Amino acid sequence: MSLFDVYPLYNITPEKAKGATVWDKKEIPYLDFYGGHGVISIGHSHPTYVNYLTEQVNKIGFYSNSIINPLQEKLGLVLPEFSGYPDYSLFLCNSGAEANENALKLASFHTQKSRVIAFKNSFHGRTSAAVAATDNTKIVAPINAQQKVTFLELNDIDSLKKELEKGDVSSVIIEAIQGVGGLEEGSTEFFRELEKLCKQNQVVLILDEIQCGYGRSGKFFAHQYHDIKADIISLAKGMGNGFPVGGILISPEFKASYGLLGTTFGGNHLACAAALAVLEVMKNEKILDNVNEQSQYFIEKFKTIPQIKRIKGKGLMLGLEFDFEIADLRKKLIYEKNIFTGNSNNKKLLRILPPLTIKNQEIDTLFESLKSCVQ
Repeated sequence: MSLFDVYPLYNITPEKAKGATVWDKKEIPYLDFYGGHGVISIGHSHPTYVNYLTEQVNKIGFYSNSIINPLQEKLGLVLPEFSGYPDYSLFLCNSGAEANENALKLASFHTQKSRVIAFKNSFHGRTSAAVAATDNTKIVAPINAQQKVTFLELNDIDSLKKELEKGDVSSVIIEAIQGVGGLEEGSTEFFRELEKLCKQNQVVLILDEIQCGYGRSGKFFAHQYHDIKADIISLAKGMGNGFPVGGILISPEFKASYGLLGTTFGGNHLACAAALAVLEVMKNEKILDNVNEQSQYFIEKFKTIPQIKRIKGKGLMLGLEFDFEIADLRKKLIYEKNIFTGNSNNKKLLRILPPLTIKNQEIDTLFESLKSCVQ
């Protein structure tokens, strides 16, 4: 027997990590400018994070959601307050796909409608409704394709208005900044019109902040750049700094009832400990300030490389666009320079998703390495 072979793998075996550095089994260090798909928020093996999880696993790691969990209750207060949504409630699950699945389900319960509006190049997960709302037919099986989803172009207000006025739409789901889609994002005008049209047509607005949220954009949520509010916000990735945890923040307009949503593992003691550690570090170490400082430093430095035609994104969710496909460049960076980076649907875009604790010196190392690879 063997593992089901669905992942193309680099020939590297990480064994330990600290901050923005990962060491393989030969003790070779690698600089992490990808964070395992943008998951590492406060840095690998942060001492606060390690302490929270160690202390918790020595007490109780798991029990079901049929009992009182004070860690859940604390997270349900701290997260909404810190994120700028103090009157929203929190439902916890295990992953980003699960967060979007619950968001879409809750919206459908609320409106008693089923059609979803999503956007070209979107990625919302690989499970039932989440993958149906993902613009990639290669990962949508026939059972998923039964869902009613309409894909629109970003920033196309006229088409959006026309679809919403048909009266059969349950929700609109949108990434504030697309991740897999190549760092595309709607304009402020578009997001504000989207919020207004959803309200007018009693359609639930779901903001997918799974990759761009949790401070990665330089604000806690990337949609906060547009001064709008979502009805439901989906969370994961940086929320647990590598521990599997996800959730949705839910407007007070939604009414809860027993059994409406549910999960076995979601919001377990260890997951909550990880999530609380992340928020504590974000607050105490002023992580958002660092994201904005390092983002500015990064952009000013990298725009001097002539082969980079465009720098996309915000904060430390960045994309370097070249006029050539970057697959070989990524291999050079990882095998010759020992630096992890990412790709996207845009084959000419190098995706940059470092820990939010990254420092100038580490950015300098990437700069010199990249420059030597493209010259």
